[in-house]
Amino acid sequence: MRQLTLKTKLTIVYTFFMILVTCVALIILFSLSNREVLSSTQAKLRDHVENSLGDIEEEDGKLEIDSDFYSVEDNVYLSVYKTNGYFLYGKIPYGFDQQPEFSDGELRKVREQYKDWFVFDLSIPEEDLYVRGVTSVTDAEESFRITLRFAIILLPLMVIVTAFLVYRFTRRTLLPVRQITDTVRKIRADADMSRRIGLRKETNKNNDKKTSKKNHDEIYDLAETFDEMLEQLEKVFQREKQFTADVSHELRTPVSVIMAQCDACLADTNLSEHQREQISLIYKKTKGMAEMISQLLLLSRADQGRQPLHRERLNVSELTEMVAEEQQLLADPSGNAIQIIQNIESDIFAPVDETFYIRMISNLLTNAVTYSKENGIVEIYLSKTQKEVIGVIQDNGIGISAENLPHIWERFYQVSPSRNGKHSGLGLSMVKWIVDAHGGWIKAESNSGEGSKFTFGLPLEYEN
Repeated sequence: MRQLTLKTKLTIVYTFFMILVTCVALIILFSLSNREVLSSTQAKLRDHVENSLGDIEEEDGKLEIDSDFYSVEDNVYLSVYKTNGYFLYGKIPYGFDQQPEFSDGELRKVREQYKDWFVFDLSIPEEDLYVRGVTSVTDAEESFRITLRFAIILLPLMVIVTAFLVYRFTRRTLLPVRQITDTVRKIRADADMSRRIGLRKETNKNNDKKTSKKNHDEIYDLAETFDEMLEQLEKVFQREKQFTADVSHELRTPVSVIMAQCDACLADTNLSEHQREQISLIYKKTKGMAEMISQLLLLSRADQGRQPLHRERLNVSELTEMVAEEQQLLADPSGNAIQIIQNIESDIFAPVDETFYIRMISNLLTNAVTYSKENGIVEIYLSKTQKEVIGVIQDNGIGISAENLPHIWERFYQVSPSRNGKHSGLGLSMVKWIVDAHGGWIKAESNSGEGSKFTFGLPLEYEN
C-alpha cells in the first residue's frame, strides 16, 4: 500500500477535526434552536389568546366579536366556548377534532392523528366563557426540520470544500519543504553545489519588504539556514578542488625530475644489477604516481568546469578495435593467458572527444583484464540503436560484491585490500566523468566471484 504524503495526512487530519467541530456545533445549535422554536410557539400562543380578550365585548346582553378575532396569525387558531363546552365563535384548525376539557391558564400538549398541538385556555368568568387558542407543534417543528435537512444536505458539500481549501493551504504551506527536497535531489543528481533554495529571494522579488518579513516563518528560516549551509559547503569543496589542482600541478615537476634522473641513472653502465633493480622500481612507482597526478589534475579541472571536450564525428568502431588490440598486447606478458574477444559492429560514427574516448575504453578494459582470473575472457561489444552507441565490457573475474558496487565510481575507492597497489582508484571515476561529459550514461552489474559487466551509452548525434 502506498504511503500517504504529508499533505494528504494533514488534509485528512485538519478536515476531520474541522468537520467534527462543525458537527458538534450544529448539534448544539439545532438542539438549542428546537427548544427555542417550541418556546417561541408557546409564547405566541399565550400572547394571542391573552390579546384576543380585548376583541370580545358584551353589549345589550349580546357578545360582540371583533373581526380580528377570526384572523389566523402565527398559525394560532382562536375560538370561544361556553363553559359547558359549547362552541360559539372562532376557528378550529383542520385535523384538531378533540375537545379536551378546559383548564384555565394551563398550556397543554395534545396529540391527535400523528400530530401534536399546543392548547391554551383562558376563562372569562363574568361572561361564563372560555377562549381557547390552538396551534400546531408539528408545523412549528417542520420548518426547523427543513432547516436541519438542508444542513445535512450541505454537509457533504462543506466537507469537500473544506478538504479542498485545507489541501490548498497545506500544499502552499509545505511548498518550501518541496523546494528544499527538489534542490537536494538536483544537487545529488548533478553534484552542483551552487544550487540554492532561494525562498527569501523569491519572496523579496514578488512582495514588498514589509510583506516579505511577515511571510517568513519557521520553514523559510529552515530554507535560509539550508542555503547558508550549502554556501559554506560549496566554499569548502571549492577550496578542496583548488587544493587538489594546486598540489597536482606542483607535484608534476618534481615527479618529472625523478623520472628523468632515473632514466639517467639507468643509462649508467657502472650500476650493479641490484642498483639497477632498485632504480627501476623507483622509476616504475614514480611513473604510476605521474599517471595518478595527471588523472587528479584532469578531474580537478573537470570539477571546476575548465576541462573542455573537443568533439568530432569519428569512427568509434575503429577506435574501440584499436584500444582492444593494444590492451590484448599489454595483457599477453602477464602470463595469465587472458583473451579479449571483440564483437564490434563496424562503421559506427559518433561525436566524441578522441583522447577521452580512448581513455574511457582503455580504463574499462584495463580494469577488466586486471581483475580477471587466469585463462580468463574479456568480451567487448559495440553496437548502436537509433539514438545511441551501446558498449558492453564483460569479464569473468573476481567480481564486486553488492555492498561495494554503488561506490566504485568514487575517487580512490578500493573494493578490497587485495586490490591496493594495482590501481589508484581513479580509473572508474575518470570513466564516469567522460561518459557524463559526452551526455551519456553508464552502469555496472556484478556479483562477487562471478565477474563484472559495464554497459555504457553515448549519443549518436550532437546535443542541442
